[in-house]
Amino acid sequence: MSVSRVMTDKSICVFGILALTFTPLVAAQNQDSATVEQKSSAASRGIDHLFNYLNMAGTANASEFQPLTQKERTHLYLKTMVNPLGFLKAGFSGGINQWKDKPPEWEQGASGYGKRFADILGQYSIQRTATFGLSSALHEDNRYFNSGKKGVWSRTGYAVASGILARHDDGSRHLSISQLGGVAAGAFLSRTWQPPSQHSPGDAAVSFGITMGSNMGFGVLKEFLPDLGRAIRKKRKEASRSP
Repeated sequence: MSVSRVMTDKSICVFGILALTFTPLVAAQNQDSATVEQKSSAASRGIDHLFNYLNMAGTANASEFQPLTQKERTHLYLKTMVNPLGFLKAGFSGGINQWKDKPPEWEQGASGYGKRFADILGQYSIQRTATFGLSSALHEDNRYFNSGKKGVWSRTGYAVASGILARHDDGSRHLSISQLGGVAAGAFLSRTWQPPSQHSPGDAAVSFGITMGSNMGFGVLKEFLPDLGRAIRKKRKEASRSP
């Protein structure tokens, strides 16, 4: 399978999650006040899960950076490990791999889907755990902070670079050893349970490259996602004022 097709599959999964997250907020626009409050609460929880899943520092700008305490770092890690969007993404990805019969050794049916779901979840868990351990030891912060810059290209450049950079306690950005190490751990350690068609170091290297490329690409989504949220909130306020 080509790298571009794998990247497309990952994009489908993430945008599917985005659609599920923002649907309650958009749907609340034409409801009565009690229903709006309920759906807004659900949307707020969904957005909190989304920021956690995407490893975003909410809508905070880079100028607002404050270093994490170890307690805060551990809390974010544990929250990530039980985030329902992580399981949802594993379900989406497992379904796509099932549809494409990848890897073919796992066949079809419930058993095959279970293996594909567990594979995605296992890689994700290893990656997050290794990243957490390394970032704790190295005092790296991989959360995404909005650039605060003006202009599409300057914001995009910042977003892409953020896929491989982390902040230290002084706020300076350097190559993220914890991010690279976590992604490598997930890609290579998962080969231990992969069938022969996906078992080689070359397969692991491809998985590593795709994940890092995805991180850089989705940095652009993280940069502009708060703009989308503000546009939706503005539309909701305008709708609530109309008779």
